[in-house]
Amino acid sequence: MKKELEEKLVKKYPTVFGEYGGDMRETCMAWGLTCGDGWYKIIDELCQVLEPAGVVAAQVKEKFGGLRFYVNPVKKEKADEVFEAIQKAEAASYITCENCGEPGERRSGGWIRVLCDKCEEAEVARLK
Repeated sequence: MKKELEEKLVKKYPTVFGEYGGDMRETCMAWGLTCGDGWYKIIDELCQVLEPAGVVAAQVKEKFGGLRFYVNPVKKEKADEVFEAIQKAEAASYITCENCGEPGERRSGGWIRVLCDKCEEAEVARLK
């Protein structure tokens, strides 16, 4: 994700991204959000649930074409709400273009990604 979008999320959700930019020996958030800009809205909506619950992100990334949002331990009374929101966000990523945020589908070509038709065409042209 572009640095400016990451920083916007970090500023808006200081608890969730409390480990952002931390020491790589202590947190995977040292690498920031390792996914495309198209998932910004999904992550923003997820963080609206996580911030009031006091959740801290441990790692945010793309893996096998989907969003992975890992968190540090969660209070027992908030666990169901938190993990339901994470599951919903991860499911939404499988139908949302990782590049632009438009509706997309899983594509493979060595690396599994969710892309819309337009971004898929641009990627194919770029690789030629």
